[in-house]
Amino acid sequence: MLDALRLSVGTLTVVPSGAIGEIDRRTAAGAMIIAPLAVLPLAVAVGLLGWLARTAGLPGLAVGLLVVGGLALGSRALHLDGLADTVDGFGSGWTAERSLMVMRRGDVGPMGVVALIVVLGLQAVAIGELVQDVLGALLVGVAVCCSRAALALTCVRGVPAARDDGLGVAVANSVPRAAAAVSWLAVLLIMAGAATLSGHSPVSGALATVAAALAVSFLVYRSLRRLGGITGDVMGAAIEIAFTVMITVMII
Repeated sequence: MLDALRLSVGTLTVVPSGAIGEIDRRTAAGAMIIAPLAVLPLAVAVGLLGWLARTAGLPGLAVGLLVVGGLALGSRALHLDGLADTVDGFGSGWTAERSLMVMRRGDVGPMGVVALIVVLGLQAVAIGELVQDVLGALLVGVAVCCSRAALALTCVRGVPAARDDGLGVAVANSVPRAAAAVSWLAVLLIMAGAATLSGHSPVSGALATVAAALAVSFLVYRSLRRLGGITGDVMGAAIEIAFTVMITVMII
């Protein structure tokens, strides 16, 4: 379990996690399942940043941009890089080989740029709307943690890695379906509770969770059809999509 925690923390945050032993199937599954807990320090940090910015009198959009920037710094912007690479890969051609080649290159194409603008813009606006007080900041922090449950869906058993190297190989096809289902049920309850505590309807928290799960499931489906499996880039994209959908639904 310690190796699973180290793998999850080291992959998802800039927090030093120590040396990791051999990554077997059990360690990989554990790392993906506990991902929401692994980012708890990051969630607390950006929630506090948002609350302090709002308390200082900054406008909502500025608060949102600061939080988005904090999330990027705290995760090495790896998830955003994965989002851009995934969108570029999906839009690059008709073959899996071509898509994987584009995703591996690392440079950001026009489709990736547009995806980043849309996602970061939605995140900044939604965070600015939600962080009106400390409880709103708490809700955003909870969404940061809960969105990482996307990894349990991307790495569920039956979904292989799309290529023979990279992060996807280590963790793909590792999470039992029952564990993924329980993880998302817990997320639904937590989001409903956090929504209620922050003055929103518990139904909105539940709907935000369902919408995020559906969005990530569709991404996995498209990855299977286009790439034949998932990659580390797809996993990063899933996190960004889940977080964006969750907080956007909360302000509707």
